[in-house]
Amino acid sequence: MLTIKEYTVEEIKDPFGIIEGDRYEFILFIDVPEDDELYNEKGIYIKALFGVNGEESKVIKYDLFEVETNQYLDFDLEEDEEIELKEFCKTHLTVED
Repeated sequence: MLTIKEYTVEEIKDPFGIIEGDRYEFILFIDVPEDDELYNEKGIYIKALFGVNGEESKVIKYDLFEVETNQYLDFDLEEDEEIELKEFCKTHLTVED
């Protein structure tokens, strides 16, 4: 289960109209228990690219990073966590101008 402490979301502009639909970049700071293989004492955040095209929405790509150093972490979320990530993004699309 993902425990999201805070997040930001930003719409990615496509001035040339190349991409169908809308794209959003989410930065999600997560709380990981010490007994989880993802645990890192310096903290972890997820950088996710989320796409919406009509009724279809999906996580296009995500990566995990160490908070303190911004170093890429070569880990994948579990399937249920990926589903949670998609649902979180889908319900938090509000972008402030």
